[in-house]
Amino acid sequence: MTELEKMIAGELYNPLVPELEEARTKAKKMCMEYNNLPIEAQTEKTEILKKLFGRTGKRIAIEPNFFCDYGFNIECGENFYINHNGVVLDCAKVKFGDNVFIGPNCGFYTAIHPIKAEERITFMETAKPITVGDNVWIGGNAVILPGVTIGRNSVIGAGSVVTKDIPDNVVAVGNPCKVIKHIEQ
Repeated sequence: MTELEKMIAGELYNPLVPELEEARTKAKKMCMEYNNLPIEAQTEKTEILKKLFGRTGKRIAIEPNFFCDYGFNIECGENFYINHNGVVLDCAKVKFGDNVFIGPNCGFYTAIHPIKAEERITFMETAKPITVGDNVWIGGNAVILPGVTIGRNSVIGAGSVVTKDIPDNVVAVGNPCKVIKHIEQ
């Protein structure tokens, strides 16, 4: 099994092998190209995102600056928007549903580094996927951690650190993020 296959399977893998370093370099070059395009170059920006991401809807908008690790592990539906300074560390799948709106300075982090120092300094890591349901709004400066699912129609308050799954139809805020209100549909 290759290190890429291990990474995708959620097993312990070495991110420093040439195959993964080359994939990250390719994604970072595409992000740099994207971030440096003029604001009015929407067609070109969309084309880059469609090449970079594993799957996109027709309508996608991401404000600069945007960064990701691989790109091919990111999937998004229709009407997808990320405000300035979005970061998606997609060592595992990161799936965004339809009508997802993400505020500025948000991060989605799938990588997990070992707790024990002697294991951590080997650079080995694992990753868990993140799933964001349809019609979700995530406020600015939120952080979504590995393995989290955010349910449909939910709102994540600004500055939240989402460490556990959030159900459908709720407002959740804080560090750690907790449900504070149910939304009547």
